[in-house]
Amino acid sequence: MRLVRNLLALLVLAIGVLWSLQGLGLVRGSFMTGQSQWLYIGIVTVLIGLAGLAWANRSRI
Repeated sequence: MRLVRNLLALLVLAIGVLWSLQGLGLVRGSFMTGQSQWLYIGIVTVLIGLAGLAWANRSRI
């Protein structure tokens, strides 16, 4: 189960990075390219992914 949580959190993190890069205009080929709102959405998504990683790897004592 821990592996599934980690993979899901990494997927969310990767999507957030992609959206952020598209918002900055560094990744082309989408309607999101150069739109600053996607930078902010991506940053929030990255933070959610990081929180998911922290949650998936918390110690269970």
